[in-house]
Amino acid sequence: MNIVLLSAEYPPVPGGVGDYTRNLGMALLQRGHEVTVLTGMADSADDHPPLRVARLPLRQWDWRCWRVVRRALDDLKPDVLHTQYQTGAYGMHPAINFLPRRLRSQANRPCLVVTAHDLLPPYLFPKAGPLRDWVTRRLMLDVDAVVATNEADEARLRRWGAGQGRHTLAVIPIGANLAVTPPPGWDRHEWRARLGIAPEMTLIAYFGLMSRSKGVDTLVQALARLPETFRLIVVGGEATAPQDRVYADEVQRLIAALCLSDRVTMTGYCDAATVSAHLLAADLAALPFADGASFRRGSLLATLAHGVPTITTPGDAALIDHTHVLLTPAGDPDALAGTIARLANDPALREGLSAGGAALAGRFSWEVIARQHEELYHGLRNARG
Repeated sequence: MNIVLLSAEYPPVPGGVGDYTRNLGMALLQRGHEVTVLTGMADSADDHPPLRVARLPLRQWDWRCWRVVRRALDDLKPDVLHTQYQTGAYGMHPAINFLPRRLRSQANRPCLVVTAHDLLPPYLFPKAGPLRDWVTRRLMLDVDAVVATNEADEARLRRWGAGQGRHTLAVIPIGANLAVTPPPGWDRHEWRARLGIAPEMTLIAYFGLMSRSKGVDTLVQALARLPETFRLIVVGGEATAPQDRVYADEVQRLIAALCLSDRVTMTGYCDAATVSAHLLAADLAALPFADGASFRRGSLLATLAHGVPTITTPGDAALIDHTHVLLTPAGDPDALAGTIARLANDPALREGLSAGGAALAGRFSWEVIARQHEELYHGLRNARG
């Protein structure tokens, strides 16, 4: 089958949706399909085979994207066009939301699928109100099938009318956006020494982009309540959207105000092997999401897959406290500091969480995810005859 994955975000541009798209594409390729990723321009590119990447002459996903994408589809002639949708990745512009409607009138069009990585409405104009939600619903209902990544989004999509009539609604979880692939010859003790982590120190890892929903400010405040031997490494920590850059600046000022500059390492963008090495070097991970843990968070699945004992916040993810993770209230640095100290001082608990988290992450393998997508694509093609 000839499959095109459309994503505004793709490496080297940092972000979970881009990592997801690359992992899904590789997994589908390994199942024998022809796969092309359509994405925009980047200042640099690392588009190595075997996965084909076609970079469109777009830096902004505005109304011009209709013409540019259609021209690419005329050349590629795919069986399936699968859009990876996250509002912020498309610059909050609504053009992508109307692309399926523009394509539906074309003869011999591909099957149209969209994965809802979030259901946030795009920006239209001040006081757009309900119109913004309508624009999001249009994207989800104008395709042949929509994929929800979790049960909460599935329920919302059903309320919008997804899955009715000839429309298909599937629930396919995301996988870890990072494989356990440290550099060749990696040694944990040497890596920790390179980071300035002495044997008696506890290294806390945070992994992911920087945004207000991630609770990094809470984590920094928690670190200030812990002894000097506790250190924090923020792996990645890029801020891509303007509002995220504002938040990142706030976090940097907070670190300085709390005199934590010598206890916090901000790595910036790292390649996959380096990220994997940082996670494996950590004693524990803290992901204090302000909006709660969800299985749409590839960073959460990545720390679990690496066997890093993880602390996070209650959300819609079916996580068992003290089995998969330790749960702590969102926005509470005192509670987070206490949980970090407890986990750091309990080797048996760390060992149990490491095993339990890794076992949970194993349910979200890319092989299984690719097979579920394959079944969805074949079903759509058969329905169209």
